Amino acid sequence: MPGISIKSARILVFSTEKISDPAIDMAGLLKLHYPPTVYTITVPCSSSIKPKWILRAYEKGFDGVFIAADGSDCPYGETCTEKTGKLVQRTHEIMKEKNIEPARLKMAAICSVCSESFVKQMKNFNEYLLKNIS
Repeated sequence: MPGISIKSARILVFSTEKISDPAIDMAGLLKLHYPPTVYTITVPCSSSIKPKWILRAYEKGFDGVFIAADGSDCPYGETCTEKTGKLVQRTHEIMKEKNIEPARLKMAAICSVCSESFVKQMKNFNEYLLKNIS
């Protein structure tokens, strides 16, 4: 419809190749809709993400960063969720120092069959970012 503009926040998703990538791919195959401005980068394990990668995303204009963590299904070790949580906590502290709202970084476990959960996370995060980050 002319005159109607739907805005979406730019969200960078760090997704894991063995666990969350299949869920994201399945969301597309099932034609589940989430904001078109969601971009993904595949990593082997969510605990391998570096805070500087997250901060770089904000420098490049992303509104939010979402870590689709492996949870307890990580093939690289049982402590993945704990390590990723510590990474997020450390990055939140750096974000505060740089006057970046910590809520712009979110993490959730997304299993290989959690397509609907991923879509819901993206829609909710997008809404939050549009309302609270300008």
